[in-house]
Amino acid sequence: MSTMTSTPSGTAPDRTPDAPKTTAGESPVKAFLGRWETLILALIVVVFLVGQAISTEFLTGDSLTSGTADFAEYALLALPLTLIIATGEIDLSVASILALSSAVMGSLWNAGLPMEAIIPICFVVGAVCGAFNGWLVTGLGLPSLAVTIGTLALFRGLAFVVLGDESVTSFPAAYTDWGFGNFAGTPVPNPIVLFLVLAVLFALVLHRTPLGRSIFAIGANKEAARFSGLRVDRIQFRLFVLSGVIAALAGIILTLRNSTAAGNVGEGFELTAIAAVVLGGVSIFGGTGTIGGVLLALILLAGIQKALNLDPDISTYWVQIVTGILLVGSVLGPNIAARVREARRINTRGARPTRPGRPAEAQTGPGGEGNTNA
Repeated sequence: MSTMTSTPSGTAPDRTPDAPKTTAGESPVKAFLGRWETLILALIVVVFLVGQAISTEFLTGDSLTSGTADFAEYALLALPLTLIIATGEIDLSVASILALSSAVMGSLWNAGLPMEAIIPICFVVGAVCGAFNGWLVTGLGLPSLAVTIGTLALFRGLAFVVLGDESVTSFPAAYTDWGFGNFAGTPVPNPIVLFLVLAVLFALVLHRTPLGRSIFAIGANKEAARFSGLRVDRIQFRLFVLSGVIAALAGIILTLRNSTAAGNVGEGFELTAIAAVVLGGVSIFGGTGTIGGVLLALILLAGIQKALNLDPDISTYWVQIVTGILLVGSVLGPNIAARVREARRINTRGARPTRPGRPAEAQTGPGGEGNTNA
């Protein structure tokens, strides 16, 4: 683990752990082919070819429009999850916050409130849910996995308390038309345009600002980040609040797109969103990842879902099976690849493997491969 020097400004050292790492003398082409994103691109090409073979409707404009629209909410949930997972934490409650937002929307509309007042209230509900998660994790020091498993059930239960088993379908046409309409006469759905705008903003924050470097530093080594002056708890708390707000936005969009508010919407969405983040190259242990990789993973998963749904002989359960396989593979693959690269590095450079209980620096000498001081 790289050591970190203290910075008086309280921001992370200027390092970019998400940048591709190349060895001396390695060609750009070889470096590109060795990237995780390149593998995702190759899988996208394969899925698109298979999808077109399954049905000639796969690559039509209508099919691409409906396929991307159906994935809009997953994509929105994946954005803040990327930041949270990059810090080494997780939020499993996002789909339940989505459902609670939808239920609040339906309940308030039944009570006669205008949409102009309902939508801000839904955002506040999402922010409160995210703040509750953040307080439990950063304020009480509880593990985010356990916390958000609990709040997953809590928020989903609150959604049914707010709206019950009923559904609300009488939303104003001006709002629902936007939800399932396309942008400026193009085949691109309005929710996807909103997602792309947010994706650019998230990418700029994560890869071009001190906050992004702080996020990666926290994920790489939380204690070292504290010693370097980063306000770790404050950053993570705000990320959980942001996650709640974006989940509420996804709930609003899903409600308008389907013209239905209910407490059972979005069940299982959190798993697909997390699969997209991890499959996109964000380490489940934190410290690395890119928004671009997550975007490619979303395209891959959307293509798989659309291709399988176009074949009437294929059960819809196969979507879950394939998603699960990709999720396991995305965790297992990089670990195997890292071990292979380390073995090749040792063999090609003649370095002695690290012995248990002995620092690498002591075995390779100052300036050798074992010296990882940044």
